[in-house]
Amino acid sequence: MRFKLLIAFVEDSKTDAVMKAARLAGATGATIINNARGEGVKTKRTFLGLSLETQRDVLLFLVEQNLSRKILEEVAMVGEFDSSPGTGIVFQLDVEDALGVSHQIKELAEKVEGEI
Repeated sequence: MRFKLLIAFVEDSKTDAVMKAARLAGATGATIINNARGEGVKTKRTFLGLSLETQRDVLLFLVEQNLSRKILEEVAMVGEFDSSPGTGIVFQLDVEDALGVSHQIKELAEKVEGEI
């Protein structure tokens, strides 16, 4: 079984909605890193030296490759990444190998067969 790593940078207010959408699209879970900061094309807005930018959460999804594009698109849609600039991004990377996921492989195999 082949996997992809989806990495999403999400406004913290949208994390729960993005997680729900990803699960409905086939993700079995995620690792969430809270309170990340970043900077895009435009520089940060500040007031008296304090940042006015919202905090981001980083969501890491290890997903089966046949489900990855669907999950990627759902995360982007719910996170409003394309419709509202600066709300977040999501991208995927190939995973060469993964250990510790054997307990999920049977469930994932059934999901993938249902999708194909």
